[in-house]
Amino acid sequence: MIVTGTAQQQAWQRRELPPVEQVRDDVWSVPVPIPHNPLRYTLSYAFVNDGGILLVDPGWDTPEGRAALEAGLNRAGATVSDITGVVVTHVHPDHHGLSGWLREQSGAWIGMHPVEAQTLPVRVWRDRQPSDDRGWLIRHGVPDDEASAMTVDPEQLRGVFAMAEPDRAIEDGDLLPAAGHELRAVWTPGHTPGHLCLHDPGDGILLTGDHLLPRISPNIGVHSGNDGDPLTAYLASLEQTAKFASDEALPAHEYRFRGVGERAAELIHHHEERSREILSAIDPRTGSTAWAIAAALTWSRGWPALHGMMRRMALAETVAHLQHLDALGSVRPFGAVSVRWQLTEIGLNAAVRESERLPQRPS
Repeated sequence: MIVTGTAQQQAWQRRELPPVEQVRDDVWSVPVPIPHNPLRYTLSYAFVNDGGILLVDPGWDTPEGRAALEAGLNRAGATVSDITGVVVTHVHPDHHGLSGWLREQSGAWIGMHPVEAQTLPVRVWRDRQPSDDRGWLIRHGVPDDEASAMTVDPEQLRGVFAMAEPDRAIEDGDLLPAAGHELRAVWTPGHTPGHLCLHDPGDGILLTGDHLLPRISPNIGVHSGNDGDPLTAYLASLEQTAKFASDEALPAHEYRFRGVGERAAELIHHHEERSREILSAIDPRTGSTAWAIAAALTWSRGWPALHGMMRRMALAETVAHLQHLDALGSVRPFGAVSVRWQLTEIGLNAAVRESERLPQRPS
């Protein structure tokens, strides 16, 4: 992987907001700050032409975010009122938060994948009760005392319930209205069900949203009983984006880079390694809960340093891997009140091979 956004990388290392940059003749990268978040900022991309601006991922809605976006557009010789369309790679608040305000200011349409529209927080969480979420946690082995700190209360999400509904559905392969560009949507489910990347072969760029980042792996997690199998979808999406090997990646966080294929391969390898570690963590006699498995895995900060929602994210990632392994035939769940995961013959053989591969710990 080759870093092309060197000023962005240097700003990241200094923990500063990167500069507004003109990445192609009429394409601008505008950083929008994220409050109290280790990701620090979203890189919004503006396709600027005489017919108006197509804006991708406007960022988190705060006064500072609005000011940063306005200043970035001014640097490009434009204003918020010039925006004609907003494309959202996915509906997380650090990408979609400002969309509604921009529509109010400019009359711009908002577009996203139709599957993504179904995941707006107001649709997913409005009618759920804290007891529903707590029950899901308990079924996966979370102790009662810890489940309280990890339960999502829909009342606490009311701030994101107001995020805008889309005006347009953007399907895989759709050509987007950006004058002078052959900008097409690429459906890349995984991080979210309707995540989109955007490809412009003429300019040799791939806007990757959170699907492909240069330094970190995006969270691939299961957060409820109806989240499907996001990791299997994500791995398939990585295989798809590896086809854009010659393009420069314009991610929504961190910095620009080349080596899309290599980075996709690194992420696939990371998840394969994690899956093998999970197989080794399952008790071959009695099976294990997802919570017990998560506690036995390697985390960058270590499991004891994770608390509250950080542990929930770790659990969500572990469940996603388990459901992927279930699809491969390596594990199977059993039990209704408390779900445990059991190795199949395929999974047991893989776990034995993994134990033989790893160096033995001293007794």
